[in-house]
Amino acid sequence: MSAQATEVQAKVPGEIVKSVQAFVAEHGGSATAVLQSLGTEGVRVTLVGGDGVLGDRVVGSRAVAEALVERVDGLTAAEEWNRELSSAATPRRGHYAKMAGWVAKQTKFPRARNER
Repeated sequence: MSAQATEVQAKVPGEIVKSVQAFVAEHGGSATAVLQSLGTEGVRVTLVGGDGVLGDRVVGSRAVAEALVERVDGLTAAEEWNRELSSAATPRRGHYAKMAGWVAKQTKFPRARNER
């Protein structure tokens, strides 16, 4: 693969750069990114803001994710989740309900199969 082909693959979409820059600005001016492979889907860039709030974006490849980290001021990459980073991460208000989807609005739940 030539150097030109590598640069083309590592091009970060402008909308992703803008959204990550806005996230960093809103959450203390700094953030840590954890790059997690999603297989053929790409790479999930999980953001932990300076205030601990979580965010994420998905990009097409590891090269694009690394280019994103280099391009955004105040964003640093972590090799993996560690105790300090996990302890600092704080889901934003309403995050649990959003992730739970339809279950979050339920008041009655069916009995578990092993409780019948």
